[in-house]
Amino acid sequence: MLKVALVGCGKIADSHASLITKIDGCELVGVCDREELMARQLYERFPVRRYFSDLEKLLSETKPDVVHVTTPPQTHFEIARRCLESGCHVFVEKPFTLYAEESQALINLANSKGLKLTAGHDDQFSPVARRLRSTVQSGYLGGPPVHMESYFCYEIGTTYARALLGDSRHWVRRLPGKLLQNIISHGIARVAEFMVGDSPEVMACGFVSPFLKSLGEAEICDELRVVIRDERETTAYFTFSSQMRPSMHQFCIYGPENGLLLNQDHETLIRLRGARFKSYLEKFVPPVLFARQYFAGSLANMAAFLRRDLHMRSGMGYLIESFYRSITEDAPVPIPYREILLTARIMDSIFEQINRRPVALQPDLEFPSGVLVHHNSQV
Repeated sequence: MLKVALVGCGKIADSHASLITKIDGCELVGVCDREELMARQLYERFPVRRYFSDLEKLLSETKPDVVHVTTPPQTHFEIARRCLESGCHVFVEKPFTLYAEESQALINLANSKGLKLTAGHDDQFSPVARRLRSTVQSGYLGGPPVHMESYFCYEIGTTYARALLGDSRHWVRRLPGKLLQNIISHGIARVAEFMVGDSPEVMACGFVSPFLKSLGEAEICDELRVVIRDERETTAYFTFSSQMRPSMHQFCIYGPENGLLLNQDHETLIRLRGARFKSYLEKFVPPVLFARQYFAGSLANMAAFLRRDLHMRSGMGYLIESFYRSITEDAPVPIPYREILLTARIMDSIFEQINRRPVALQPDLEFPSGVLVHHNSQV
């Protein structure tokens, strides 16, 4: 029996607790939150042995095999480090840590103790994301990726966003990347999975949308555009937006022969045929082929829904179970540490660039026409 504990009893903890309690061969032995009422409410709603407001007591009295860290990101590093020191495997919600150096330190500690870590990048394990990974591995692209485009949008009108905008002391405002840091790791991790090397080139542009400015907000960056290039010359665009519509969660990957289009919201994977049809057939045949794929995807989603295999947390459930198997069967972790580190390094570079104070040009400073001034940053 795998003994599991959960630290941090906010909204996302409900999803973790619900999924953990459905997995055979494991037991939720304790939950912990510094606000005792938060821990107690989770304890009362799920089959949990005990609740705590002190991490040390949780670790010493329940002796868990695995700890899920679902606290605000500022606390991830210290809590995960303490759990590893106590001999626990650790699942850390996204973002894994605030800085890449912290991610590396946790990985080094886990390796030195023979323990395992993973990050809460559950979007990479949804049914459609797993189909994309399998299709890429089958060689459908015709070679290494040439280019990727990752879109991860966020609707600013949610309850969470309204609370953030209305509270000048909200914990998200204290993150190095503020709102972006708490959200974009899902979209960045998709790109990191298919990149090589440890130091891609990153160029980022982030700004406060006119909409937020009209509300008097000058601090929360809610628009981000990023260009990434790795040492194999694979490139990627990453777009985060609170304003563009449709609000997309989408990933495109293009190879030398074919491409793939993943739509997370629609749970569809579309094969993009690289070869062109002759003459006017290119105007008639591709729309039919796309229609067939979308129709087949819709039928497959309906069938999965009726089987109760399609739900909002499918990816998280698969990730948790895969992580537990990596522990019990001494198998590889579901997310390679290289990908966790690369995601953290790309995010570090993004926040370093967008937080840098812009240099104002002097009125008499002139540039020759056609000269573009930009900044290249190595992660």
